Amino acid sequence: MNLPNKITISRILLIPVFIILMSVPFNWGEIQMGDRELPVAHLAGALLFIIASTTDWIDGYVARKYNLVTNLGKFLDPLADKLLVSAALILLVEIGLAPAWIVILIISREFAVTGLRLVAAGDGSVLAASQMGKLKTWIQIIAVSLLLLHNWPFAYLDFPLGLISLYAALIITVYSGYDYFAKNWHVMRDSK
Repeated sequence: MNLPNKITISRILLIPVFIILMSVPFNWGEIQMGDRELPVAHLAGALLFIIASTTDWIDGYVARKYNLVTNLGKFLDPLADKLLVSAALILLVEIGLAPAWIVILIISREFAVTGLRLVAAGDGSVLAASQMGKLKTWIQIIAVSLLLLHNWPFAYLDFPLGLISLYAALIITVYSGYDYFAKNWHVMRDSK
């Protein structure tokens, strides 16, 4: 259990706190943004999500810089990302800020790739995240962050960057899932 893995586990442990902030009806007031309002609890949830998401970069940086890359880290890091982003996407549907069909497609891809990783693990292999998968994660994080912030500061301009980012995340998510399966199909084909 090295430092990068501890950072990854801290991201996983922040997820229940994030869920509570976003789903319990705290009455902490609202911040006026032009003609829109941002509940303070959503702001707190968004900030916690952004902090937790930042640990994704930190754990990877520390692991690579100090040669602390482990198979556990290769498994836990993408899992932590999937858990955090999936929780956020589901909560965005619940509060009416994201279309359910997009969230279903994104989470379905995450389950499929995780299944492929589990098949590989059963055969003694670890499939690390690809560059396309890392890009997908960061686009998802940007989209979720904007939506959690009710599209601030772009709400002032009446420009739906949060929703546009979510559509971009959907496209890159589906494409990266296809790419991941195409490059690793041998795992399914050769599994026992």
